[in-house]
Amino acid sequence: MADGSPPRPAVLVTGGARRIGAAIARGFAAAGWHVVIHYGHSAREAEALAAELPHANAVHCDLVDGNAAAEFAAMLAERLPDWRVLVNCAAVFEPDTAERMEMDVFRRALRVNAASPAKLAQTFLARAKSNGGKRVIDITDQKLANPNPDFFSYTMSKHALASTVTMLAMAQANPDDRVYALAPGAILPSHDQSAAEAEVSHRLNPLARRTGENEIVEACLWLSEGWLASGETLYIDSGQHLLAQPRDVIFLAREKGVTGA
Repeated sequence: MADGSPPRPAVLVTGGARRIGAAIARGFAAAGWHVVIHYGHSAREAEALAAELPHANAVHCDLVDGNAAAEFAAMLAERLPDWRVLVNCAAVFEPDTAERMEMDVFRRALRVNAASPAKLAQTFLARAKSNGGKRVIDITDQKLANPNPDFFSYTMSKHALASTVTMLAMAQANPDDRVYALAPGAILPSHDQSAAEAEVSHRLNPLARRTGENEIVEACLWLSEGWLASGETLYIDSGQHLLAQPRDVIFLAREKGVTGA
């Protein structure tokens, strides 16, 4: 930095312009980090958030293209003097079912939710400069432990991403470099949910409570310090992964007669 002080540690948050990604970006910014906000189609929101935060910038990459993702990470590795954390939060969540897998949905899910995060992680771990250990935090889903037949391709892609966590963790020669999965439950309304449906569906867990986005933020900040053994998954879901739910909670709420009307 111009005054001779060390550079701020940097974090890349993919999908950082909206929803949980934006909350994570704000959390790291409040903790004193430089935040790189990745966006795919949310340029206006990304630029507005970057302007709001004290040390941030917004960058675009189309995660449908895994090679572009690797080039994107290589570019950041050259530019950032102390890149310590990658949070793979960007994802597509489109409906298909165990009875009928939609191939276009599957291709997008596998590329955006699994292949590109793996490419980003590989390039970050191999090329980033860091004054401390590097941390990869992959946002997965409690569906890893509590699967159901809905959102079939999405769930497959999250299982694929989860498999990379163990493999990448094993491949690191530097013990200070850690690879984690953070598996949330239902946090914000998703797909075509109404607020009333979300209020019911997000309490379908052993604690009968809504998990807050602040809990995801706090978990990311804690994982960024590297206290957990590499390759582990941290569930932040009010215990939802301990259940065996036959359908996605969106539809379980509708079966209870909640329509938002």
